[in-house]
Amino acid sequence: MTTGAAEQTTFAGMPTPLYSGSPSRLLAWLDCPRRYRMQYLDRPRPQARPQRAHTSVGIATHNVLRDFWDLPAGQRTPAGVAELVRTSWIDVGFRDPEQSAAWRLRVRDAVTDYLRRSERDNQPVGIERSVSLKTEAVAISGRIDRLDDRDGELVVVDYKTGRQVPTDDDARTSLPLALYAVAASRMFRRPCHRVELHHVPSGTIASHEHTDESLGRKVAEAESIASDLRRADADFKKVGVESIRFPPRTSAICSWCDFRAHCHEGQQMGPEKSDWAGLEPAGYDSTVPSRTGA
Repeated sequence: MTTGAAEQTTFAGMPTPLYSGSPSRLLAWLDCPRRYRMQYLDRPRPQARPQRAHTSVGIATHNVLRDFWDLPAGQRTPAGVAELVRTSWIDVGFRDPEQSAAWRLRVRDAVTDYLRRSERDNQPVGIERSVSLKTEAVAISGRIDRLDDRDGELVVVDYKTGRQVPTDDDARTSLPLALYAVAASRMFRRPCHRVELHHVPSGTIASHEHTDESLGRKVAEAESIASDLRRADADFKKVGVESIRFPPRTSAICSWCDFRAHCHEGQQMGPEKSDWAGLEPAGYDSTVPSRTGA
């Protein structure tokens, strides 16, 4: 018999328990097994770096777009959006108060323009709706930014706020969006094949119309990743940080990693990005000396 705080008790002859996780957890493993270990398995968890400015912008934007739909119809105005931005703003990670104030205005204008092009009278089926999906191998749960009803079919909408404008191929290959579509379809017992990435700063929409077959392939992909994670998690439980299943997967992303202070290999990939580097135009070289002195 094996037991664990987040595991099901098992006995000989019982089916293997479902692997429980989120799309973010699955993708963290694909990005970098070392970061996955530090984020999800290490106890105590290594201290992550302070929040960056682009994360503050993203969270504030999502919160405004969440709360907008709770406003009475008469308050769904530019003034109402401006007030939501003011009360939702997160003043963390910016270079100085002037930069924070400038970005608050940019977010206000971007969200106002985005909503002006939206169907504000068509109330979504769900806002930040939690959904779950179970198969014979996995139990996946997550939260959809927005779930629309369009002509009797559900549409999964995910907001994006970063510098990079997503493409239709990004929507097609997104594992989380596909899993959310399957989960929403099963929970609401209605068809859901279309997934969309709404880039709020530019107002562009990247989309893909899945088939039942393509959604099935995405579920199989999640099950395959979960199978690898089941073995890795079990090995960590036996030998801890000595496990060889969590090598760093070094890349340019290491300069942005929240756990780079605890990863020697990641530090060798270049200097750490500044707290506000994610706000700069793509290609702008904004760095600060490494906090580790490497």
